[in-house]
Amino acid sequence: MLKLDNVTKRFFPGTVNERVALDGLSLTLNEGDFVTVIGSNGAGKSTMLNVISGRYPVDGGKVLINDRDVTKLGEHKRATWVARVFQDPMAGTAPHLTIEENLAIAFERGRARGLGMAVTAAKRAEYRVALATLELGLEDRLQMRVGMLSGGQRQALSLLMATYVHPDILLLDEHTAALDPSRAELITRLTGEAVERNNLTALMVTHNMDQAITLGNRLIMMHEGRVVLEVDEDAKRSITADALLAEFSKIKGATLSDRTLLD
Repeated sequence: MLKLDNVTKRFFPGTVNERVALDGLSLTLNEGDFVTVIGSNGAGKSTMLNVISGRYPVDGGKVLINDRDVTKLGEHKRATWVARVFQDPMAGTAPHLTIEENLAIAFERGRARGLGMAVTAAKRAEYRVALATLELGLEDRLQMRVGMLSGGQRQALSLLMATYVHPDILLLDEHTAALDPSRAELITRLTGEAVERNNLTALMVTHNMDQAITLGNRLIMMHEGRVVLEVDEDAKRSITADALLAEFSKIKGATLSDRTLLD
């Protein structure tokens, strides 16, 4: 479970450039929730993910994971519970290491480690089975350096690395935005399958309206650091992109186009 309780985050506080990125944001994800997040640029979507992961400290409010107050814990400590896939395919893997070496690191996440071989025959067999789910043939390229893979291949590998050990919270930060349409479609499908297969609790930021509607059981819209619209599971089955845009247009002072969300 994830809970944001009245969270506030300011940048450049006390200066003429002060900006409120999160303004008393409250949000709760129950176990197994898959929430998609939309909103215009500057709405606070990525800031919210950075606050959850511990990359940014908060100025007010609390962050709780499984009823544990993690507000004052740094990013490296929250990594025990939180996994993340970034927009940049280069960010989620170590390019100078091989596929099997990257998986060896990721698959030991949260486990006690001792002295021993990082990659064994038994582990290679496990890696091949896991990689086969990506449908990219990477199970036959275990000793290839990750830096030699395409962006789509690296993003698929990042998704596998983030989800395999069943994190308490999975953060997806526009993780298909940098991919070509065919690879984006594949990663979108693999994301839905991975979340469902592992019964993960996930929060996904996206500018793709169709993706936001299709994936997950809940949808939220953010504006000026707050949640301005929540769509539950029942309503999400029948919601359309036009309906979402109409809802946003009701917000005082809001200006949002189809292109802003669809890009």
